[in-house]
Amino acid sequence: MLPSNTRRLPGGMASRLKTNGPREAAPEPAAEAAPAASSDADAAQPAAEGQGSAPDSNAGANPAKAGEAAREPVADEGGRRVVRNEDGVIVGAASQRSEPKILGFIKIPQKTRKQQVIITDANEQEKMGRASIRKQREERHQARGRRRPTRRGGRGQDRSGPPKINTVEMSDEKKRIRVDEAIQVADLAHQMGKKASAILRALWGMGMRGITINNAIDFETAEMVAAEFGYTTENVAFDEAGMLEEAEEVDAETRAPVVTVMGHVDHGKTSLLDYIRKSRVAAGEAGGITQHVAAYKVDTAKGEVTFLDTPGHEAFTAMRSRGAQVTDIVVLVVAADDGVMPTTVEAIKHSKEAGVPIVVAINKIDKPEANSGRVKQALMEYELVGEEFGGNVPIVEVSAKTGQGVEEMLEMLALQAEVLELRAPIDGKAAGTVLEARIDKGRGTVATVLVQSGTLNKGDIVVANEYHAKVRGLVDQNGKMLKSAGPSTPIEVLGLSGVPLAGDTINVVDNDKDAKALVAHRREKRLRKESVRSGPSITEMMLMKKVPVLKVVLKADVQGSAQALAEALEEITNETDKVKLEVIKAEVGQINETDVKYAHAADAVIFGFNVKTAGKAAPVAESEGVTIHTFSVIYEAIDMARDLMVGLLEPEYREREQGEAEVRALFPIPRLGVVAGCRVTRGLITRNSHVRVVREGEVLHSGVIGSLRVHKDDVKEVKDGFECGIVVDGFTGLEEGDTLQAFEMEAIPPTL
Repeated sequence: MLPSNTRRLPGGMASRLKTNGPREAAPEPAAEAAPAASSDADAAQPAAEGQGSAPDSNAGANPAKAGEAAREPVADEGGRRVVRNEDGVIVGAASQRSEPKILGFIKIPQKTRKQQVIITDANEQEKMGRASIRKQREERHQARGRRRPTRRGGRGQDRSGPPKINTVEMSDEKKRIRVDEAIQVADLAHQMGKKASAILRALWGMGMRGITINNAIDFETAEMVAAEFGYTTENVAFDEAGMLEEAEEVDAETRAPVVTVMGHVDHGKTSLLDYIRKSRVAAGEAGGITQHVAAYKVDTAKGEVTFLDTPGHEAFTAMRSRGAQVTDIVVLVVAADDGVMPTTVEAIKHSKEAGVPIVVAINKIDKPEANSGRVKQALMEYELVGEEFGGNVPIVEVSAKTGQGVEEMLEMLALQAEVLELRAPIDGKAAGTVLEARIDKGRGTVATVLVQSGTLNKGDIVVANEYHAKVRGLVDQNGKMLKSAGPSTPIEVLGLSGVPLAGDTINVVDNDKDAKALVAHRREKRLRKESVRSGPSITEMMLMKKVPVLKVVLKADVQGSAQALAEALEEITNETDKVKLEVIKAEVGQINETDVKYAHAADAVIFGFNVKTAGKAAPVAESEGVTIHTFSVIYEAIDMARDLMVGLLEPEYREREQGEAEVRALFPIPRLGVVAGCRVTRGLITRNSHVRVVREGEVLHSGVIGSLRVHKDDVKEVKDGFECGIVVDGFTGLEEGDTLQAFEMEAIPPTL
């Protein structure tokens, strides 16, 4: 029952229940919708006054169903789904969604574009594809002699227009080619604006058949090629002369003469210097012969003299040549009891090529068999005429053992020095020559240097070939540390970054930056020259593959000995065409594990000259099967190299006849084949003999004996007049009357 003051709205819940009948209420609890009921209670209170408070007949008949029907959600005027209680009060409402409504459509007018068709005549260039256009453009840019221009403009921009013809003649500045000491063929072609094939044709016409565009040519060759195409060249090489400024000759002062003692081995060169220096150097030399360039500065009654002692062995030609190039006077020592020898003649040749005056010292005149007259007569054959015979060559007879004539020889040297007027600047940057270089275990790289001009100080930045360093120390011949060294002074320089070659020049530069730049330039220069192909032809390489090669890894105590020994070993190759010798590595220092692995990879042997193995080199060599030979005298190394080269040669074989046997009967035996019953008619036949089957003077087969028996016993040999059974291995066509000729292959030892 509704309250008495409740108004009923038309179309409300009561009227709908009366019209539609009761339905099941929604399962939603009224408690959850209670908050909403309080807010909407005031709005849901009005009721229709016309209806009064009379109760609904259906509601009074079934109050429970009326209550359930009151809880069913229905839609109100606003379209919301709400829940009312039995009193008609809204106790719950569903959420209302706001959805867009389409009110209508507005028609937008569209503008259509008119299609345009452009008809043109296509030329031949526009008919080409992109690849053809790009190729034509590249050829046009190359003909102009400049790089391809950078790409500009939009993506669809057409840059394939007609080629522009330049009618202006190229200036002389553009026709100048900048060339370093060497230039690649490809770079030369690019600078000239020519095709590389045209440059190669010009080079091939000069006889350089094996060259390609990746090879480098020197400046002179590039100048000739450029001249053929109307270009000039400009040398833009690194200016070493400007960086290595030597001391000026204006401040030159008199310096001590540099005297090189040369001659044949065992003629007494070092013994003569020992007497002058009052020492015993020769006793400490291996084999009693000098194998290094030794430098000494000696105070004599006539002043200071710098002596260079060179080896006399024939293998040290390079050392004697270097000694003659840095010297002022040469003392040629000839033994009075031996005379002029091949090495003596070679020393005379080196001295004359260097333009150095010669003083002859005839040594060992204290021996009973000495004959100085015969020596003087032999020297005339080589244009060395003594002053006593009207010549201009001083000849002094000396004895290194007794000292006879030594003072007279020193006077001759002083006189020659006065005539030469030897002068050198003292102030300024030092310059000198490397006489020897080695690696010392405790001091590192040690270079024996002869200072020729200027003054070398401790702490100077020096450059020698491809190595540079700050001088850490200067040591004289007696082991004394020096702070500076002037001209004509032999010293040991400590601190170089590597081992320079004997004969290299050493110079002082301003700073470390200049030193690094100079070293980098020299290395680049060497690599460029090495890239120029100057090797053997293809035919020579094919022939070399058939010739056995002995590969040698050489380690020596000093750089000079390594160079001299390497040259001596390679000279053996010129003596024969049967086998070659190749020194694949020549360095200074002890034989280490790296050398062993290098030799193992190259299938080479190791030669150590005045050095020993270090670290694990010996056990590694034994496990890897690498042979190490060490020597203290150079001719022992040369003899060993010859023996190893002979061992690579295959021995030659020749036939040596042994005897003959006549086949008289044939016996086929299972598992043996055909056994020939023979009688030995000449010589003997052995079990290991080779045999030829001869029938009516024609050789049918040549092989070996498979079985040799007398009756049923195997024998080693059968002599003349005895019968035997012979099985020829691999031949079953024997007949009665055949002759078996027995011979053996005798090996002939190979020789170079």
